[in-house]
Amino acid sequence: MAQVSRRVFLGAGAGVLAQAQSAPPSDRIAVGMIAVGSRAQELLEAIRKIPGTEIAGVCDAYSGRVERAVERTAGRAKVFASYKDILADPSIDVVTVATPDHWHKRMVIEALEAGKDVYCEKPLTYAVDEGLEIAKAVKRTGKLLQVGSQGMSGGNQQKVREWVRSGRLGQVTMIRASYNRNSASGSWLYPIPPDASPKTVDWEAFLGSAAAHEFDLERFFRWRCYRDYSGGIATDLFVHLCTTIHFVMDAVMPAEVAAMGDLYRWQASRDVPDTLNAVLRYPQGFTVNMSSTFNNRGDGGAGFQFLGTEGSATLGFRGAVFTPENMRENNSWIVQAWPSQLEEAYYRSAAGKAERAKRAAKKPEEFMGDGKTGATVLHFENFFESVRKRAKTVQDEWAGHHAASCAHLINDSASRGEFVKWDFDSRRQA
Repeated sequence: MAQVSRRVFLGAGAGVLAQAQSAPPSDRIAVGMIAVGSRAQELLEAIRKIPGTEIAGVCDAYSGRVERAVERTAGRAKVFASYKDILADPSIDVVTVATPDHWHKRMVIEALEAGKDVYCEKPLTYAVDEGLEIAKAVKRTGKLLQVGSQGMSGGNQQKVREWVRSGRLGQVTMIRASYNRNSASGSWLYPIPPDASPKTVDWEAFLGSAAAHEFDLERFFRWRCYRDYSGGIATDLFVHLCTTIHFVMDAVMPAEVAAMGDLYRWQASRDVPDTLNAVLRYPQGFTVNMSSTFNNRGDGGAGFQFLGTEGSATLGFRGAVFTPENMRENNSWIVQAWPSQLEEAYYRSAAGKAERAKRAAKKPEEFMGDGKTGATVLHFENFFESVRKRAKTVQDEWAGHHAASCAHLINDSASRGEFVKWDFDSRRQA
């Protein structure tokens, strides 16, 4: 791994609030962070807010990220040369894995076998069958795994799940889900740090099992744009959408998937689509329309509509709204074509009287989260509680396997131009 500069150990960030350590040292959970890129820096800040945890060690293939992570821990985190050194340290209790997707399976399994509990950023896998290997490793080692699609730990998604379970929406038969952006950074064309070079970037540590390729800073810092390391929109964004749908609807997987996508605008530095659409049919009796484009942000950028016979729930980042169906039959344009005496008789009937009866409009119900704690912090609180109690995590290996597999099926369907199906018995693509 790339080496961190010496100055971060000389009191850098001494005035910064140290990590939450209200618990005595013997009760603290020591966390080793494998990769500390942009998302992992957010994970680091979330962990620091949770009492009884400590960022004990970090590693990354770019030295600048390591330097910033150590600075954020006020110089307390130890720098490890590679992830294997973190796994070999008996003082580390838990590891986070926030590497490019193609590294997840290997690092997660090695961490479990090293006796560590694991928090892995979504998607859990780079390919469908990797999830089965990870599930076997969890069972074999008896360690815990949680996947990092944090939204399900937030109040907004839990409220919509409550509405659906209570029957307030009636029969939900259609769900619309989208995740749209309209910027270079939203399309993963991130700025590259000026000091990035073969001296500060460990290219071989990044490549791992991926196809050999010459040193390329765009591939390193914009890895989501390349199939060698990522599944693009499906594994970065649709995994979040599928996780939410499975959580809210108590669903496992769609029975079949159809998708198509293309690259229309952001054609530099990428080989994955900037627009993707999918239809997923679930055996419980509902269909999902899922879409994403990097060419228009749309209404708020991301959100869900759960459409039921008695009402609908709209879910976004800021809250959720339940809107009752104000249903009313209106057959006037039909019966006016009948003989007049039959039309008059219709309106004397119970059905006709019901049509003409005045009804008070049902008002929407809005839910806003408490706004005090972000979903990532809540997700980690759930994880560390599971670690302490040795209890099942809120998003375990099977939930992660299924959410990631949705993305893999979508990509496969879009690539082949065919419907693809899921085998529920083998828990893999049919």
